[in-house]
Amino acid sequence: MSETTPPKFFRDFVAAHPEVAKAYEALGQAVRTGPLTEREVALVKLALSIGARLEGGAHAHARKALAAGVEPEALEQVTLLAIPTLGFPAAMASRSWVLETTVKKGEK
Repeated sequence: MSETTPPKFFRDFVAAHPEVAKAYEALGQAVRTGPLTEREVALVKLALSIGARLEGGAHAHARKALAAGVEPEALEQVTLLAIPTLGFPAAMASRSWVLETTVKKGEK
């Protein structure tokens, strides 16, 4: 799977419910209107996923952030910033999700 390819279960959802997926995508585009850069949006979306402890969302937003040109080190910093807010265990879980997305198998 490439950095921008969603998981199969999401692709299957889009195929089964194209109108719902289209409306969801339109909402996602509509809320991006504002002063934040694409990079800032990507980091905020990752942080929200981590704060809500949404593993799938963290994977998805880490992939999207990489595709937007955000460095893997910046994504890892988001997980470190979670330590004093969410606690060490939650931050370590989020770090594992981000590293699963950013580190190729056999590295680190």
